[in-house]
Amino acid sequence: MRPSESPAGGRFPGAGLSQTVAIMLERTSRYLVLALMLSPAAAFAQGAAGAAVMRLSLRDAASIALAPAGNPRVQLARELITQARARAAEARAALLPNLSAAVVDQSQTRNLEAFGLRLNIPLPGFAFPVKAGPFTVFDARATASQTVLNLGSIRRYQASRAGVLQAEAESEGARDAVRAAVSRAYFAALRALAVLDAAEANVRLAEAVLRLAEDQKAAGTGTGIEITRAGVRLADQKQRRLAAQNGLTAAHLQLLRAMNLDLDVRLELADSLAFAPIPATTLEQALHEALELRSDWQAEQKRLETARLQQSASRLDRLPSVSLFADYGTIGSGIDSCFPTRTYGIAVQVPVFDGGRVDARRAQSASQYRQEAIRSEDLRAQIELEIRLALDGLQSSADQVKTAEEGLVLAENEVAQAERRYRAGASPGIELTDAQSRLERARENRISALFGYNLARIDLAVAMGTIRRITE
Repeated sequence: MRPSESPAGGRFPGAGLSQTVAIMLERTSRYLVLALMLSPAAAFAQGAAGAAVMRLSLRDAASIALAPAGNPRVQLARELITQARARAAEARAALLPNLSAAVVDQSQTRNLEAFGLRLNIPLPGFAFPVKAGPFTVFDARATASQTVLNLGSIRRYQASRAGVLQAEAESEGARDAVRAAVSRAYFAALRALAVLDAAEANVRLAEAVLRLAEDQKAAGTGTGIEITRAGVRLADQKQRRLAAQNGLTAAHLQLLRAMNLDLDVRLELADSLAFAPIPATTLEQALHEALELRSDWQAEQKRLETARLQQSASRLDRLPSVSLFADYGTIGSGIDSCFPTRTYGIAVQVPVFDGGRVDARRAQSASQYRQEAIRSEDLRAQIELEIRLALDGLQSSADQVKTAEEGLVLAENEVAQAERRYRAGASPGIELTDAQSRLERARENRISALFGYNLARIDLAVAMGTIRRITE
């Protein structure tokens, strides 16, 4: 990976001074956040070439992704909580006092005939006026209203509060999804590193076999074809090493993207691809724990509760509502000629006929409640399916790791025996080459088995809602 380039350099040829400063501040603030969050073991170290290298564990990677400036999915989830709280505040406003004030100073002219004020009585010397004005009106007034009883509004406020809890559960679900994504990306990087280490070991083995073939040829016990065969094998292993290096770079970039970090950051992984057994659990225990801990299940239950309260609110709209109202102010033809006036009272509003609006709203809310009930049952069945598949996958991958470990030991012994036989002249070089190929496959099998086992651990943790235990 190349080191970070200056924002004012070739990467931003058209950037002005303000844009350059903004980019530098953004990067500086991000690294400050990382320095505060990372443990001492994960602090930046100096690489051999002097470039900054971040030593990163799985726990550190998850912490960075869940930071305020981390993965965008976490940031969006926090915004959804803010929206839900705003909706709850809006619903609560229907139950709180409403106070307003106004000052009006206007000049008016009125057409009296437009109001039916017209007299056609003939009187000598008198004509009924057609218009009134202009005249001025000054009115300064405060108006207040307070809902005393409105059961539908109370239910809607309760539903909005349940919506806040739902948004919080969904936010935690988003955090769990980010934890899982970062964990998979981290183990993919560990796998790429293990593949590169295996490729290095294969290159060293191929070089040793080539030197042995040359020694045998010099001693008169070997042939030229064996040197050629060993050289072809070495070239192939070097090609595989180049591909492994490229795969490791790609895996690091994917991990940096999952953490929402600058892609120029160089990583050094603190963990290794290893077998970490977990306590055995039954299907019933796993399902019970999943229904207690899974954030998406908790969010679905809150969503179901919200739909139930909305349905109840639409039913309560049929009941009367009671409210108080009052206004007080001064009115007159001018500021100096005003006197106070007031109005206050109580209103009881009884819905009689609204064109079917309440019935339509009630039918809609009832349908939404039934939909959420169906989704809840479907999610429960999906959780059970995921747990069953994860448990089976974990058991199968654990068996594969055990078999791969045994196969690796046998392949290493075979190579050692074939090398001794070749040195003693008891077998041709093709036997050592075949043993070398089987050792390479055994190493690949072990890496694949360990990677599959760790992915199976993540899948089970996601299915049970315990993914945070892996990343904490």
